Amino acid sequence: MQWVLLLNGGFLITEIIGAFLTNSLALLSDATHIASDISTLIIALIAVRLGRRPPDAKRTFGYIRVEAIGAMINGIILFAVAGYILWEAAHRFRHPPEIAASSILVIAGIGLIVNIIAVYLLRVSSRENLSIKGAYLEAWGDLFSSMAVLIGTVLILFTGWNIIDSILSILIGLWMLPRIWALMHEAGNVLMESAPKGIDTHEIRAALSATPGVDSVHDLHIWALSSSQPAIAAHIVVPEHENATQLQGQLMELLKTQFGIQHITLQIESSACEGPHCDKSR
Repeated sequence: MQWVLLLNGGFLITEIIGAFLTNSLALLSDATHIASDISTLIIALIAVRLGRRPPDAKRTFGYIRVEAIGAMINGIILFAVAGYILWEAAHRFRHPPEIAASSILVIAGIGLIVNIIAVYLLRVSSRENLSIKGAYLEAWGDLFSSMAVLIGTVLILFTGWNIIDSILSILIGLWMLPRIWALMHEAGNVLMESAPKGIDTHEIRAALSATPGVDSVHDLHIWALSSSQPAIAAHIVVPEHENATQLQGQLMELLKTQFGIQHITLQIESSACEGPHCDKSR
């Protein structure tokens, strides 16, 4: 990830200078996107390193949720960037300025190579960490942006239609928005302690309840400590004569093997929960 940061940082300086020299909004919007990528990579790097810290007396779950906070911050930044691109493009759409298309072609070509390398370097790590996934999605966004700028510049050279630069900027901004929303939605689910993606609460309740020796299940809670670490807590009601320790071990093994949940807290009870504080629906 450090190599991606260095590559993007070096190209960002080149693209900003080139955008002002060529008067290209598409190039400037691409540079703005890369600037947000750099902030994403920095936040992701901090999140990964903090996430490795062990729990302490104050933060008993450790720092693993920092990645979701970082992803949410990145999403907010990207929304602002996309909004600026769309606003500026709409303004230029009415009055397209002259641009230096040949110079843009060279810069866009360099950007395409840099972004291909960045996507390749981030591809594997994006499966394990939400913040890196955000950086990976942005790298894909930069890759398509560079391709669009490259193709658009060729069209400008052949047709002389400078309005293509503004059209490309609008397309880049619209392409970013749904992907930003998906990232923020996933980070929001972690922060709101929603059930992790791919885990069915009703299926888990049914599997626990169907285990021999279990009378009922109540106060079942499933949430995500991070994008890759689900957790569960539940109260299990069993008959008084039941071997609670043995049954607890069976249920924990069930949750680990069938549902892939490793962080498990099960409270074994010999009497059904009664009263308004009992939650038998979750």
